[in-house]
Amino acid sequence: MKDYEQKMQKAIDALGADFATIRAGRANPHIVDKIKVDYYGTPTNLQSVANVTVPEARTLMITPWEPSLVKAIEKAIQISDLGVNPNNDGKSVIINFPELTEERRKELSKDIKKKGEDAKVVVRNARRDAKDAAKKQNKAGELSDDELSDAEDDIQKATDKYVADIDKMVEVKINEIMTV
Repeated sequence: MKDYEQKMQKAIDALGADFATIRAGRANPHIVDKIKVDYYGTPTNLQSVANVTVPEARTLMITPWEPSLVKAIEKAIQISDLGVNPNNDGKSVIINFPELTEERRKELSKDIKKKGEDAKVVVRNARRDAKDAAKKQNKAGELSDDELSDAEDDIQKATDKYVADIDKMVEVKINEIMTV
């Protein structure tokens, strides 16, 4: 049961990480977490080669450890799915985030809901695997019918808890996007 609960928790953790990369009108250093920069021929996380700061509410400043990386960072941001145009002052890359339009908010809401549904699928798959494992133990004589019933109830309670957590996370993120 612990293994399956860990799988469910990992779905929640992954969803939280995905939500951190979705911008809600404010600059957030986690927005660039998934961006890879060509660092001497090796794709490297942006955070590993540069300092990411938020000097103003809608501005992100990326200062590379090596000034020669400014162009590579600028290129990596342009080809990413952030939908912003970076500016380069020779020493750092500056990203100004525009105000979110109503259309963009709706698009982000749909994306958030889809990611929430994907996380629920992972939780439900873990539930199915846990129930299958309990049924195998029952057939092998390791669990009685009563213990199987109790295990299935525990599995369903855990599933309901994680699905409710996912719904809450989705609701909070959508409210964050709609109110900015």
